[in-house]
Amino acid sequence: MPLFRYQAFIATGRKVAGVIEADSLTSAKDRLRLQSMVITEVAPYFKTKKKKIIPFNELLDMTRMISQMLHAGIPLYETLVIVEDKYRKMPFHPILVDLCDRVKKGEAFSSALSHYPDIFDPIYISMVRAGEESGMFSHVFEQLTTLLKDKSRLKKQLIAATAYPLFLGSFCIVVFIALLIGVIPSLKNLFEGRALHPLTHFVFKLSDFFLNHSMFLFTLIACLTLLVVVGITQPRLRAVGDWFLLKLPLIGPLILLAATIRFCRTCSLLLEGGNPLLQSLQLTRAVLKNQILESALLQVEKNISEGEALSEQIEKMRLMPSLVPRMLAIGEKTGQNGAMLHHIAILCEEDLSRTLQRYTSLLQPILLLVLGLIIGTVVLSILIPLTDIGSVLQE
Repeated sequence: MPLFRYQAFIATGRKVAGVIEADSLTSAKDRLRLQSMVITEVAPYFKTKKKKIIPFNELLDMTRMISQMLHAGIPLYETLVIVEDKYRKMPFHPILVDLCDRVKKGEAFSSALSHYPDIFDPIYISMVRAGEESGMFSHVFEQLTTLLKDKSRLKKQLIAATAYPLFLGSFCIVVFIALLIGVIPSLKNLFEGRALHPLTHFVFKLSDFFLNHSMFLFTLIACLTLLVVVGITQPRLRAVGDWFLLKLPLIGPLILLAATIRFCRTCSLLLEGGNPLLQSLQLTRAVLKNQILESALLQVEKNISEGEALSEQIEKMRLMPSLVPRMLAIGEKTGQNGAMLHHIAILCEEDLSRTLQRYTSLLQPILLLVLGLIIGTVVLSILIPLTDIGSVLQE
């Protein structure tokens, strides 16, 4: 049955908008009038095949709004209408209109969210469903707000710690190539036919290599970039890349620590929301974002389904920090797995902050030193033969 988007005023004088099913435009107007609405606009609603995505910041803001309004005692449908009205001019507005319409027709909110898996992940939907079953809707959305805020903070923390070293490292490479390609070739004529210092000879040869093989180097960089892109999209190649990243001396421990934080925080909220342990682990597997860790956790799930303890299986993984299985063992004895995982996440996040700060404080001077050595080496390779020319002229 065709869909029609409408805007109208209800009996209380408030403006509403939504989507309605009807055989025709006339039938849609008749159905709206039967609901005592004063129609201002009715038009066909065309669903596009293009995926509409709600940006993360807007999703966080919407979740926070829903949490606050539910705490204030506003019914769910009225809450969604207020949210829909706020984002009326945004590209993803039709999604909110559709959610409002589905809830108005009596569909469960978790079921309505499941129609948009690209926006609302299984963890989000599962927690909403748990809130529907327990009647603690406002508490669930408060937890979801906390989860999204923690996710955003962890992401910003990682970006802030790596942005400056990456920028400085890239700048070093650009300066090095610019000196070899742009500066050194223009100075070669000054030393034509002269015996060169070994350092100057090496720099000139390196410059010649970059000039003569620039197309090869460009092709090599393009192929490596393409290989990385393909590796991200292909599961088998991605597994190799994930394994390689975990083996890197400095990056590997950071990846494991960040994955541990996401695992503990998400699993904690799911357990406290009333989800069974196995279901919580299945949903949490996706937040690890590393196929090696996901495969290890899948094996943990199989062993737990056979009666094994979670703490023992985490310890057998030998991937997460040693405090995780030890604290989990205490949580299992006291029946407080969810709360213990929350404490583990806090401890690991503090450890990650200290580690990132330590790495950043070390990398910045090292990169500056490398940049100084690059420029100093090139400048020295030019100054040495110039000094020889000056001494010859004085004689």
